[in-house]
Amino acid sequence: MKRDYLVPFINAGHLLDHLVMLVFPTVVLALGREWDRPYSELLPLALGGFIAFGAFAIPAGWLADHWSRYKMMAVFFFGIGGALFLTGFASSPWQIAVGLTLTGMFAAIEHPVGIAMLVASPKNLGMALGWNGLWGNLGLAFAAIVSGALMDLWGWRAAFFVPGLLSMAAGIAFLLLVPDPGPVAKKSKTIGLHIDRATMTKIFAILLVATACGGVIFNSATVAMPKIFDERLRALTETNVGIGALVALVYSIAAFAQVLMGKLMGRYDMKTLMVGVGLMQVPLLFAAATLDGWALLIVALLMMMAIFGQIPLNDGIVGKYVADEYRARVLSVRYVVSLGVASVAAPMIGYLHATEGGFSNLFLVLGALAGAVFLSALFFPSRRRMQAAQAAI
Repeated sequence: MKRDYLVPFINAGHLLDHLVMLVFPTVVLALGREWDRPYSELLPLALGGFIAFGAFAIPAGWLADHWSRYKMMAVFFFGIGGALFLTGFASSPWQIAVGLTLTGMFAAIEHPVGIAMLVASPKNLGMALGWNGLWGNLGLAFAAIVSGALMDLWGWRAAFFVPGLLSMAAGIAFLLLVPDPGPVAKKSKTIGLHIDRATMTKIFAILLVATACGGVIFNSATVAMPKIFDERLRALTETNVGIGALVALVYSIAAFAQVLMGKLMGRYDMKTLMVGVGLMQVPLLFAAATLDGWALLIVALLMMMAIFGQIPLNDGIVGKYVADEYRARVLSVRYVVSLGVASVAAPMIGYLHATEGGFSNLFLVLGALAGAVFLSALFFPSRRRMQAAQAAI
């Protein structure tokens, strides 16, 4: 397989994946004013998209392993482009919901398929995942500022049309520049390292908790951030593009936490890193519940660094313990849990925002979930325990 163009396209796909899923949380700010509908009513229109983003990861992973990872990536690029165009033509809330659901269906392809291709033979697993995570988080950043700018210039529909064109252009370039590597080679009949069943069960149980809780935290924070800044940073800016720029600034800087985590994964025990990330998230999320202005902006930056830093750790567990021929399917299960559970974020945000405490209540809930991630990390087997388990086989 020629990796000269493959890795850049996987990274670009990760950027587009997160960008398209977070166009609506910024668009909803303008849509609410144009349609005279409250935020708590419009934001749940994204629920179908987030459910599909998780649920369709399993069939995407299965098709990738049994049909073609390469062709599934092509379907991803053209699929999200077409779905975004359809959403841009919407004239009613239910049409927005249908378009976002279709977008989520095609966006579900990238994580299990792209990550499986990426970790197949990396020179440095941690750094490969770290840089890929950086590009994904830049997609989060670009979603806010690009959507805000397009809305201010040409209206909210342009925020769907322009990324749709970029996605289809990327699909054409992918087919022209990246050769089809063929089917996945069957190199192993075992999953993971040669360690006992009890240790392997513990690893994946902890991964399940970290994935589920982390998914809700990640999705809630990224979906709500434009509206949080719109409410609490009005002293700094009052335009759509200004709010988008502040969100983009936070996400862009925080994205480099994944590159840093990639380096740390090659030097430190996985357990130590998981405990550290969980320990950082809890106080920052609780602090964000009561802050506004510059103090919130600083805490939001540190908070998102801790949240983003957890992602390559979860993918690193799969990359380290699962054989290549099974990775797309195992990653699909991980992402269906992460993204499926995270689909509760949109209605949860809408519900909590309508309560008396508003976003303060949201941060308190997320802080409690971060506490669960921290506690589960305490039970993750240490490197010494792994070596002992392998020696016992």
